Amino acid sequence: MAVTLLSAWLVAAQSKKWRQWGFWFFLLSNVLWVGWGWHDHAYALILLQIGLAALNIRGAAKND
Repeated sequence: MAVTLLSAWLVAAQSKKWRQWGFWFFLLSNVLWVGWGWHDHAYALILLQIGLAALNIRGAAKND
């Protein structure tokens, strides 16, 4: 959860460099959430994180 909060903070930055880091941290948080979801058999959480990861990849690619 802390990584997700840090990611949101960074994505809101005015600097392109810090926003890019935010997207990478968001992707890390997606992986961590999937790991937790897998452990707890929370398959809806896993699917949500896969969708959010796709959006984060798109955001990182469109970061201007």
